[in-house]
Amino acid sequence: MGLFRLLVLSLFHVSLVSSQPTERSQQASSPPHPPGEQSPLGSDNLSFPWSRLRLPRYIIPLHYRLLLHPNLTSLSFTGSVQIQIDVQNNTNWVVLHSKNLQISQATILDENFAHLSDRVLPVLHNPSHEQIGIFSPRVLSSGQKYFLYIEFGAELADSFYGFYKSTYRTSTGETRTLASTHFEPTSARMAFPCFDEPSFKANFSVRIRRRPEYISLSNMPIVKTVEVNDGLLEDQFDTSVKMSTYLFAFVICDFKSVSATTSSGVQVSIYAAPEKWLQTHYALEVAVKMLDFYEEYFNIHYPLPKQDLIAIPDFESGAMENWGLTTYRETSLLFDPLTSSISDELWVTMVIGHELAHQWFGNLVTMEWWNDIWLNEGFARYMEYISVEATYPDLKVEEYLLHTCFAAVSYDSLNSSRPISNPAENPTQIKQMFDTISYDKGACVLHMLRHFLTDDVFQQGIVRYLRKYSYRNAHNQDLWDSLANTCSEEDFISGKHCYSSGQAAKNAYLYAGEHLDLTAMMNTWTLQKGIPLVTVRRKGPHLLLRQDRFLRTVMPSDPLWSTLQQGFLWHIPLTYKTDASSTIHRHLMTTQTDSIHIGEDVSWVKVNTDMTGYYVVHYEDGGWDEMVKLLRENHTTLSYKDRTHLIHNAFQLVTAGHLPLNKALDLIGYLQLETHTVPLLQGLGYLEAFYQMVEKRNEFDITTNLGTYILRFFRAVIDQQTWSDSGSVSERRLRSELLSLACHLDDPPCLERARQSFKDWLQSNGTLNLPTDVVETVFSVGAQDDHGWASLLRAYNISMSAAQKSKILFALTCSKDTDKLHRLLDLGLEGKVIRSQDLSSLIMMVARNPRGHHLAWNFVKKNWDTLVQKFQLGSSCIRNIIIGTTGQFSSPEELTEVQLFFESIKEQASQLRATQVALDNMQKNVRWFQRNREPLRNWLIEQMK
Repeated sequence: MGLFRLLVLSLFHVSLVSSQPTERSQQASSPPHPPGEQSPLGSDNLSFPWSRLRLPRYIIPLHYRLLLHPNLTSLSFTGSVQIQIDVQNNTNWVVLHSKNLQISQATILDENFAHLSDRVLPVLHNPSHEQIGIFSPRVLSSGQKYFLYIEFGAELADSFYGFYKSTYRTSTGETRTLASTHFEPTSARMAFPCFDEPSFKANFSVRIRRRPEYISLSNMPIVKTVEVNDGLLEDQFDTSVKMSTYLFAFVICDFKSVSATTSSGVQVSIYAAPEKWLQTHYALEVAVKMLDFYEEYFNIHYPLPKQDLIAIPDFESGAMENWGLTTYRETSLLFDPLTSSISDELWVTMVIGHELAHQWFGNLVTMEWWNDIWLNEGFARYMEYISVEATYPDLKVEEYLLHTCFAAVSYDSLNSSRPISNPAENPTQIKQMFDTISYDKGACVLHMLRHFLTDDVFQQGIVRYLRKYSYRNAHNQDLWDSLANTCSEEDFISGKHCYSSGQAAKNAYLYAGEHLDLTAMMNTWTLQKGIPLVTVRRKGPHLLLRQDRFLRTVMPSDPLWSTLQQGFLWHIPLTYKTDASSTIHRHLMTTQTDSIHIGEDVSWVKVNTDMTGYYVVHYEDGGWDEMVKLLRENHTTLSYKDRTHLIHNAFQLVTAGHLPLNKALDLIGYLQLETHTVPLLQGLGYLEAFYQMVEKRNEFDITTNLGTYILRFFRAVIDQQTWSDSGSVSERRLRSELLSLACHLDDPPCLERARQSFKDWLQSNGTLNLPTDVVETVFSVGAQDDHGWASLLRAYNISMSAAQKSKILFALTCSKDTDKLHRLLDLGLEGKVIRSQDLSSLIMMVARNPRGHHLAWNFVKKNWDTLVQKFQLGSSCIRNIIIGTTGQFSSPEELTEVQLFFESIKEQASQLRATQVALDNMQKNVRWFQRNREPLRNWLIEQMK
């Protein structure tokens, strides 16, 4: 307790002699304290005063002063926090968040640091809500400010949340420990007692005690370091800007860094384990460029003096946007020129672009509550594309945006999807909001909106939004108002740069000659789930349009179809092109059916130009035959994005029962003429997916014929590939994908070249640096025999490159030996050789292997409780494990087995959207296989003639 006393003295710089209350305690008005005498102040005669998950609104935190002493030997920490609070209702209680913390003392002081009680105050715990209640015998008066002082301690968490321990191993085999934080969404309460909701923004001042061999980092720079007792050093950090608790961060480690300065004087530093220092230079270059770009794009200075980016060895997600101290997985930040591929380079660039976009979207302006997390994540995901396109045009990032939208369509066309803005109250529900809908659909809806409003209007609107709500919280509506240039009468009168709502109606955007109500339009995209299907039919000079909800789980012939369609209507900003001109035509569709005049002379019409709109298009009455003909005769008439969009929509319509499989397969018949990577890989991707499905179902004739067809059809383009790292980004991506597939299909030239390269690598004792574009394929082939697999596992164990380790791990999961696959899963569960952070992706990689899909699922069932304990129920890891393993199934028997397991964990399964998504996905697979197995078999027989 000596340490705690010292903490108190140093925090307040005043004597801690208790001050006697000068007035009698008053009855609290809200919340009421239990009637009767309050002395002695035990908790026995008190009941917890608050029953809701959300904290009371009438106590506002203003400033946290935190002192922490983590002990990296005992793996524990002690600390104290002084929170300045503004009380807005008379009350005897302060309710705030705390999880797994041992509270040793709590007191309340007035503005003069005088104690309100001469006794230590009782602290009540409500673990189910992760809350504590502190009782003051003297009323806290409305309109007054107080200081809440709490001493606490805990073990460093053995997980990925709160204040947790991480380790790394040096090249000499020594294990070193660090401590890091991850608070989003609801884990700041695991590190210190706090008001852990995004709307409770406050300033933070932190001091961290450490041994001299470590450094400490936090959101702000260190102001000074002083020596305290026992040779400890205390780093005192500058006070932060006003921010939410989930953005607060600190790390204690022995890392090394590289630094540079942006054009506006912000110091940027990249931190990593000492032996990985050489892998930090690319990230430094990217981060400086990105901060310069965002300051110009948002026209708002980055408000902190520094921005640190640090690679944490144990990290569950990809990265975290803590203000001024962004944390990353090693694969998301470190770039090793010898072992990182072009895909790794793009990934690092995009993740940094994402996290630095958050410094404005999310940090400067934060959603009011987690139901609108898409305002953070959808924007940051979309800004990845805008920022990388501007700063690294050679990476051709725009080629990947289509895939982001395709991922959103896959999820959103299941009945188990959800609206972008969706209620979420408890931590499990909140964690599940960090999904494909918030990120990918959010980004695609913003992409549609940007094209709809034009780049300039969109940019001006978001700058207006960021300026108006800086250091505050915002809702969906605030974004629409900013984009539509409207505001409240109060803002209008005060001279802000916006129109009154009355003026806004007169100045509404014109779109194809129509007035636009932006809020009404965007509510159809954010407040209802699903994606529209626009069905197009030619009738003389007119294009007849109909919109329905696009569903891949229920056929139009199903009795459920009409029920699931009821109440869905979107305001769709349609675009289309015809052969008559190069003009992109626009039309806003706000009704179930519509009609557009296009003229008699038009021979073809392509709707949803470049897929800037978030909707699927179906061409009725021979419309798809026109598209097949157009692609075969003159495919370059359409942009590569339009060609990719047609391929995607055709195969989605097959799954949904709107189009026969042979029509979609005929559509990609033109691909032998295709020279662009994106449509080529899109078509190839569907054939590969079919191959993997029939391979797992042991349909030997279809598997053999489809493999033969793919190799024959794409022979010319496969033979053009070199086993090197030369060429453009697109060419290198194509090489990686094609050679990987060719070797998987047992293509003799591919296997021969891969085996020779692997032999060379083995003979060099792993020192030969293979071309990064093909190394995964080489290792996957090499892993097929015992010696190769064992050699790769040894290389995995000693590698200092996270990028290389991920390639080796993938190769190890390609083994056809189920004992080896079992061993990998056991190693992942143990968490030493294969880190726990990689377990979910390991399970999914084993599940992709036709020898491993049942094995992976059985592993999940057997170790379910352990997995939930490791990753938390609502986490992305649990979601990926559930959907990734079950997504490989396509038989009714497998569906029944999964249903039975979910029934056996009903209490947990009922809390997860992922279980319903998994069932929807399997039902879709079962139906696809039942409907399309014979058509695929017959089509292949025709092709083989």
